[in-house]
Amino acid sequence: MIPPVIEVRGLRYRYPDGTDALRGVDFRLQAGESVALLGANGSGKSTFALHLNGLLSGEGEVRVCGAEVRGPALPEVRRKIGLVFQDSDTQLFMPTVLDDVAFGLLNQGVPPEAARQRALKALGRVGMADSPEKPPHHLSAGQKKRVALAGILVLEPEILVLDEPTTFLDPPGQRALAELLRNLPQAKILITHDLPFAKAVCTRAVFFRDGCAIAEGPVHEIAARYGWDFSTT
Repeated sequence: MIPPVIEVRGLRYRYPDGTDALRGVDFRLQAGESVALLGANGSGKSTFALHLNGLLSGEGEVRVCGAEVRGPALPEVRRKIGLVFQDSDTQLFMPTVLDDVAFGLLNQGVPPEAARQRALKALGRVGMADSPEKPPHHLSAGQKKRVALAGILVLEPEILVLDEPTTFLDPPGQRALAELLRNLPQAKILITHDLPFAKAVCTRAVFFRDGCAIAEGPVHEIAARYGWDFSTT
């Protein structure tokens, strides 16, 4: 059996105020698989995702590509997993689009010209090859999302984690992003309330409630089981 790229066993986390955010979560993600994390706000989805690259650390076992997410392995784990946040403006802070996408490479010590070429290639992959010199704040929400994604893809992660990826996107932007994600080879985790988008991108859903992953299965089946209506989300 091929080992999973993410394996989580018995993950528990309590916030400093005493709130139990995760209560023994088990989870597996295979290479190339796309999984939606569904559930109400406060059910533990985002807290769970922050454990995958060590931004939070609770009790239990979290492994990414076979490495435990803690201690000496943490820098390598963070190179394997790329997080795309809900608000793209939190990831775009340089004067130009190209500067933003190349930033992570330069921070790793990649020579400037090599970083520039790799950044241009990443922009091409997300359909933004014609905008390298634009200031990020002049872009539409959909364009910002693509540039933020390019800034992650340029680092060549094996796994993508996207938090509410359709926030601020109009329907054409949502459709374009879904098509883009479907064509990327990385394994993906989508934290989303957008069920049509989840169904368009993901093969499986995991439903969170009160800090527990209580069910998994096809997106439509899981949504129907817990009363989520595709026509109204």
